[in-house]
Amino acid sequence: MTKTLPIIHGITEHDAGPYHMERLDLEFSNGERRQYQRLHGRGHGAVVVVPMLDADTVLLVREYAAGVHRYELGLVKGRIDAGETPLQAADRELKEEAGYGARELTVLRTLTLAPTYMSHTAHLVLARDLYPERLVGDEPEELEVVPWRLDALHELILREDFSEGRTIAALFIAREWLRTGGQPS
Repeated sequence: MTKTLPIIHGITEHDAGPYHMERLDLEFSNGERRQYQRLHGRGHGAVVVVPMLDADTVLLVREYAAGVHRYELGLVKGRIDAGETPLQAADRELKEEAGYGARELTVLRTLTLAPTYMSHTAHLVLARDLYPERLVGDEPEELEVVPWRLDALHELILREDFSEGRTIAALFIAREWLRTGGQPS
């Protein structure tokens, strides 16, 4: 069933640190009125990179995660800088965080983080045909690179130090994309 989008009667804006917050005055098709809030990031989006060392092995990085105050295993990820494409950002972040470049980069899809109240999107990029190259990034320490076999994702998702939702989704999406040769199953 296709729903009619709510009517926006007004938008109030204000700054909220690294985000821009909007309060929307909405009217739904049944006549109900509500106030919703949404956050917009100040950047140009983000990338989540699935770097394939070989056909069966992905490279993860272990980095400090301030939100949960621990070291967390996850994929290479970061902001898209002004003037960059998602593929350029993915290659740069891969070199900064994992010490590899990629000769083949493919955007698999776009992921949202919390679409009910945030406009944040992240481009999921598969990186293959890797070669060693390191760029200096903004990380305060060199990140540990951890190879992980895709056929052992069932073990990875049960680890306490592996919890980031975009990373979990990206790995399963990439595994299916690779399994089907990029064709819908």
